[in-house]
Amino acid sequence: MKCPHCGNEMIEEHLICEKCGEEIRIVPDFEPEIENSITETLSILVAGQDGEDSKEAEQKDLKTKEEFTNTEDSVPDSRRIWVIVSLVIFFIVALVTYSAYAYHIQTVEYQIDKAREYAANEAYTEAIACLENAIAKNPYVAELLFLEADYYYIQKDDNSALQALFRIIENNEFSYEDVEEAYNKIITIYANQEQYGMINDLLRNCQDASIVNMFQSYLAMEPEFSYVEGDYAEVIPLKLSSNTSGTIYFTMDGSRPDKHSQIYTAPLFLEDGEHTISAFFVNDYGIESDVVTRKYVINLSVPNAPEVELYSGEYTEPMMIVAEGLEGCKIYYTTDGSEPTADSVPYTGPIPMPLGKTQFKFVNISNKGVSSEVIMRTYTLALEDAIPTDQAVANLIGRLVETGYLEDAAGNSKRHSGTLSYQFSSVLGIDGSGYYTINEYYDDGTGILSRTDKVFLIQIHTGEAAQLGYDEDGEFTAVPI
Repeated sequence: MKCPHCGNEMIEEHLICEKCGEEIRIVPDFEPEIENSITETLSILVAGQDGEDSKEAEQKDLKTKEEFTNTEDSVPDSRRIWVIVSLVIFFIVALVTYSAYAYHIQTVEYQIDKAREYAANEAYTEAIACLENAIAKNPYVAELLFLEADYYYIQKDDNSALQALFRIIENNEFSYEDVEEAYNKIITIYANQEQYGMINDLLRNCQDASIVNMFQSYLAMEPEFSYVEGDYAEVIPLKLSSNTSGTIYFTMDGSRPDKHSQIYTAPLFLEDGEHTISAFFVNDYGIESDVVTRKYVINLSVPNAPEVELYSGEYTEPMMIVAEGLEGCKIYYTTDGSEPTADSVPYTGPIPMPLGKTQFKFVNISNKGVSSEVIMRTYTLALEDAIPTDQAVANLIGRLVETGYLEDAAGNSKRHSGTLSYQFSSVLGIDGSGYYTINEYYDDGTGILSRTDKVFLIQIHTGEAAQLGYDEDGEFTAVPI
């Protein structure tokens, strides 16, 4: 049998053309309400005919046997007229009914219901043919395309499913909600195929920022630089950021970065000179962004190094280490051998020379973040005939118990619910004598020590206890306990 629509030779017993999707009907299967309507109309016509026959019979009984002179052709028989009228009405009703039925089977609702019926029986080819027939006449009904994509997807025909969904996102006739759902289904298919590069390309071509933000994790955008390229008169802390989680790789010599390059973890401090920073981003799905390059020129005035009056050497008496900086600069120092930076200990005044051997490193840092040359000093302080520092702490605690400041050597005090403890700090020269400085700490019972505002002194030779004070000129004094 051939399809009456396109002429394609159809497989026997198939009622849908595999080529054009047209549904073939030998005998229309009228719906129950339509069939009832026809039956009711015919019944009324038959009843009318029977009634007329009864009236005619009664008239014949009352009439005389006179014969009409008119011939049979001149006056049509009433029964013949009613039969003709009935047939005409019947065919009109049938035509209208069939036209209504033919229109009904072409509606979107009918095709969707029919497609669902086929799909329920796993006849997906026939279901898709119904949908294609409806789509040809109603190309902007999203439900048809979503159903078609679902049926293709069930049959593992991802490419055809994607084609149906792309019809939605590539046409402006569909609502935002339909477009959003289409993107969601497309990305789900690509993700199941692990085609993350296709997702990245899809989103980069999407003009709707809200949809792009919904699927941000699949996107690999170029890293963003916290400073625009150009000339600067200060050190800049350059930050690189990405649109989602992943890894930023970078170079600082103008070369093209790859996955073997440095990984960005903290701001890049660009100091005096020219800098070319190139970077790219790799998201958690392994998608790489394009490489982006920025150039910076930093023109700085380097400050002079701080001046430290006390030279390196060995000392047998307490000394104070004094450093002088420059206006608009701050001095920072270290004692652990590391290079001083703005994160190191700030110099706020003379520093008591520590016991033993200590290496100091000082640097000036301008308010523009420019560092000077580092100045290094090494001091060795060895006091002659001085009592040990642990003996000095014991002498202090004993004296505080004698005066009633402490209840016992364990550090209990009537003024506190916790305990007090004491630690050696440094050596000071006061009024021509050397003293150990000992800091006081408070423990509220949690084991956490908090330093108090009291600093005690122990004379390095006699062990005499005192408290650190200041005279009218702000100089250190030893106040006896």
